[in-house]
Amino acid sequence: MDGGDIGGKLLWKPNPQTASRSNVARFMRWIRQTRGLDFTAYDDLWRWSVTDLDGFWGAVWDFFRVRASKHYEMALASKSMPGAVWFPGVELNYAEHALSRKDDRPAIVSESELRPRSVTTYAQLYHDVSSFARALRTAGVGKGDRVASLMPNIPETVVAFLATASIGAVWSACAPEFGARSVVDRFRQIEPKALLAADGYRYGGKDFSKIDEIADLQKSLPTLETTFLVPYLSHEPSISALSNAVLWRDALLDADTIEFEAVPFDHPLWILYSSGTTGLPKPIVHGHGGILLEHLKTLSFHMDLGESDRFFWFTTTGWMMWNFLVGGLLVDAAIQLFDGDPSYPHAGRLWEFAEQAGTTYFGTSAPYIQACMKSGIRPNQSFDLSAVRGIGSTGAPLPPEGFAWVYENIHDRILLGSFSGGTDVCTGFVGPSPLLPVHAGEIQCRCLGARVEAFDDRGRSLVDEVGELVVTEPLPSMPLYLWGDDDGSRHRESYFDMFPGVWRHGDWVKITHRGSCIISGRSDSTLNRGGVRMGTSEFYRVVEEMDEVLDSLVVDIAKADGSARLLLFVVMQEGKTLDSSLCSAIRAKLRRELSPRSSPDEIHRIAEVPRTLNGKKIEVPVKKILSGASVEQVISPDAVSTPDSLDFFVRMAQS
Repeated sequence: MDGGDIGGKLLWKPNPQTASRSNVARFMRWIRQTRGLDFTAYDDLWRWSVTDLDGFWGAVWDFFRVRASKHYEMALASKSMPGAVWFPGVELNYAEHALSRKDDRPAIVSESELRPRSVTTYAQLYHDVSSFARALRTAGVGKGDRVASLMPNIPETVVAFLATASIGAVWSACAPEFGARSVVDRFRQIEPKALLAADGYRYGGKDFSKIDEIADLQKSLPTLETTFLVPYLSHEPSISALSNAVLWRDALLDADTIEFEAVPFDHPLWILYSSGTTGLPKPIVHGHGGILLEHLKTLSFHMDLGESDRFFWFTTTGWMMWNFLVGGLLVDAAIQLFDGDPSYPHAGRLWEFAEQAGTTYFGTSAPYIQACMKSGIRPNQSFDLSAVRGIGSTGAPLPPEGFAWVYENIHDRILLGSFSGGTDVCTGFVGPSPLLPVHAGEIQCRCLGARVEAFDDRGRSLVDEVGELVVTEPLPSMPLYLWGDDDGSRHRESYFDMFPGVWRHGDWVKITHRGSCIISGRSDSTLNRGGVRMGTSEFYRVVEEMDEVLDSLVVDIAKADGSARLLLFVVMQEGKTLDSSLCSAIRAKLRRELSPRSSPDEIHRIAEVPRTLNGKKIEVPVKKILSGASVEQVISPDAVSTPDSLDFFVRMAQS
């Protein structure tokens, strides 16, 4: 089906009775009763939420009965960006809210290529978290210390994160499939005191041991004092090659209660990583309070999740969607974890899991939906997915035909919730609402509390035109700061340089006259592979280590159908040839040292990498040229040290 023929087509509209029972409708009635404000439509509620920030976020706090050291005096003490001050003077703890219940209802449903499906109750989760929290404290880990994780998506990882948060320590994770260079580049910046790691993992039926890499990682992290090793690939892994290592089961110290460390609203909860185009990956620090409120709002009001739900998102621990998935515990849902290859041993593996595990909300990436389309599978013909009432899609724009595929091949009662946001805020700026219709290729709305606009180059707001996605008022989950960025310069350069005092996210967005949003790809040169954002500098460090390569340039080109192509251009050393053998070696090195998603779709030889007069690689203009723009539209030739170096890309775009 041609997506251009169905773009904007109405695919779903809310049932009035179901909509009236939604969490956001209940919130609107509560607002009427407690605040005297009468909102009859989502747009009215959104407009209030972004014009009265103090009133809206205070209402969110009160509606969810946030537990804190004292009641807040004001929700927003300063609106400056960066530097907004939320709920000053209050202390709380994220983990206390995630572990508020201690009964026999399912908290975690988990399955992997190495383990059969298992269920962890809320009571068992509380006990396990209390045991590992005690182990951390015994190991000398305390408030503000960093705990690094190199773990797959299994229950022990959730337990360790909640234990870390409960004592006021700071969590930071990489997925085990990350290459050694990627892991060291991230963890070395934050100087962790403890490391949690699995001995290996299985993917696509193949086993990958991590013991040697863990030993090397220990040597690269001089601040590391303790390593907790989780037997996952093997029941009895050898720890002889590791220093100061203890097996998970031996570390757990039986405990029945958790002493939740009360921390300020803006105390660091975790450090996520999102790369720019230069330097090391950015270590983004989010706070306990900001993430708590943002996830309560999004999971409850936009996704309509509650205690009767089984909430799944296919993610690795290295993607912010893992952190978001764990947030399902805040609304008393059962979160579902799957570790392994989503297409092994067959293309319908995740849909099979959804049927067997009773999934009610199925979250994934747009590329996964597109892969299902291309494979020709029809999940509703093979699996009973009647329990699924919501589908979440993020990581890349979902084209109109992807929307249609969901309604044709799952069922037509689903609310398809396409999100766009990112690691930077660990949520979506724009997303779904159970009160609004779904149109093919369009995200339903701007999220509550998120004043999203489309700006032209002069900072003028646009409607029904493509512009830069900006946020003109603060959100609680915006980064507190970047770790190690003492003067805040990197933070400002990352988000606030183009429009001072306004968050510029780096996406192209069109906000329609009816309030829906269409994301058409990245406006900057950050690479987005399978929902994982990665800076070009990480590619360059790997590729340009090769003896045959003199220089390189990499761009990620989004296509109209929502797919993308990763293009690598290399300048060869004199006398060297770019042949199939070298291309294979480049791809293998990138997969090994960065991630399996880092393999370029195409590799081309060029004579020279275009650079500015001060020597910076010209990435965004090249990306735009390859997408059809003229040189004059994207850069002045006077700003290029060798203007002829752009000719190759012009010819490539024309052909």
